[in-house]
Amino acid sequence: MKRNVSLADISDGRLYSENDMVKADCHGCAGCHKCCQGMGTSIILDPYDVYRLTTGLGKSMPELLATALELNVVDGVILPNLKMVGDEEQCAFLDADGRCSIHAYRPGICSLFPLGRYYENGSFTYFLQTGECAEKNPTKVKVNKWIDTPELAKNSEFVSRWHYLMNEVEEHIMSSDDDAFRKNLNMFVLNTFYLAPYEAERDFYEQFDERYARFREIVPAN
Repeated sequence: MKRNVSLADISDGRLYSENDMVKADCHGCAGCHKCCQGMGTSIILDPYDVYRLTTGLGKSMPELLATALELNVVDGVILPNLKMVGDEEQCAFLDADGRCSIHAYRPGICSLFPLGRYYENGSFTYFLQTGECAEKNPTKVKVNKWIDTPELAKNSEFVSRWHYLMNEVEEHIMSSDDDAFRKNLNMFVLNTFYLAPYEAERDFYEQFDERYARFREIVPAN
């Protein structure tokens, strides 16, 4: 999801690499789950998130879409996001104590928070979102430790590829007046990268490469 805001308005004005120290450590949240409430449709999932959720929970994407996930249009593209439920509009994966029941394989956006990604020149850096976390005295932590993502170098390469691929898909959809084309492209993306089951015993990045190649057979690079 693109945010048409100035970094100066939402951050401390710095950009961070994965080896930098940043004031993001919220000390285990101490029972707080405010960042898991009222998020609307903003917690969008990428294919790696879906791989981790489906293999970690042992549930298919259709099963998760019937309970804790939903589909929405993001910049013209149909993508899955975490569902907010109940009177408090909280994440469907919060347990009765307000704790994350999928913490070991939570989505990348959740792992990042309160950090965000700033994309440019085919890659990205990180920024600290100020005023978003309820913790008033966060302490410094190395970015890569805070993100806590296995094989971070591979994951960072994937994240960049996925971001710019979605930009390309958005351009195709937004520039076309053909409703059938827009629908078919959206369904092809959904089926190829999200709904087709991932194999738990196989490396995600190999599976993504195979799906990316399949996508390129139908939609050549610009």
